[in-house]
Amino acid sequence: MITFALANVRLFLENMEHVRPKKSLGQHFLKDLRVAAAIADTVDACPELPILEVGPGMGVLTQFLAQKGRELRVVEIDRESVAFLRENFTAFDSEDSIIGADFLKMHLDETFDGRKFVLTGNYPYNISSQIFFKMLEYKDYIPCCTGMIQREVAERLAAKPGTKAFGILTVLVQLWYDVEYLFTVPPGVFNPPPKVQSAVVRMTRNATTDPGCDTALLVRIVKQAFQQRRKMLRGSLRGLMPEGHEFATQRPEQLSVADFVRLTNDIAACLPS
Repeated sequence: MITFALANVRLFLENMEHVRPKKSLGQHFLKDLRVAAAIADTVDACPELPILEVGPGMGVLTQFLAQKGRELRVVEIDRESVAFLRENFTAFDSEDSIIGADFLKMHLDETFDGRKFVLTGNYPYNISSQIFFKMLEYKDYIPCCTGMIQREVAERLAAKPGTKAFGILTVLVQLWYDVEYLFTVPPGVFNPPPKVQSAVVRMTRNATTDPGCDTALLVRIVKQAFQQRRKMLRGSLRGLMPEGHEFATQRPEQLSVADFVRLTNDIAACLPS
């Protein structure tokens, strides 16, 4: 169990000036305790698993995750934040529980000695999409991912076919995860307030173990299609799209994840062996 060493939460909030949010790191420190508690509760969808929190800052969310009674580790690239956490949070499970590192460069299969874990956090806005692509690389270790991001990214993650938000991230994440848009968060709960709305999401691994197609080719097709999303697929996938294909006159956001799998197989059948 982790002990919060400051006298009380109010005192903690009053001392937030000790760590300055850094624009270069996309930091917007959460200061609303009710929101922090609500985010922490999202990990309950995968009970008993250890938790990795990305970007804890000064630990407003961390203190509520600690109350879950599970093994908890945090990864933070900001040296000031790491120093603050080491000074004010005591009785972590080990000295390695506060990881001063770049999450995007971590080997996540080693984080909990090869065990599965829940990924969560108030994610840095400037790398949130990269975090989820990283999650996909280690999907077999991350059955559940929750946290707060800018609302635009949350809407992309949870988008339905035929909507403007439906895109590359949508297809590649929904191939492996069921996505829930949980609630919207206003700018005023942060220091400094971001210029955008935020949202909390939860992604839970679906039953897919084999997508039924060449995954590398699927990724290539999805990225190429959405790079020219205003074009019909016969144009954006010129040289790949089979002649007279049923999706030739459709735009990429009109296809479902299952449609992209089928399209990938149809393209694979026409490629040189």
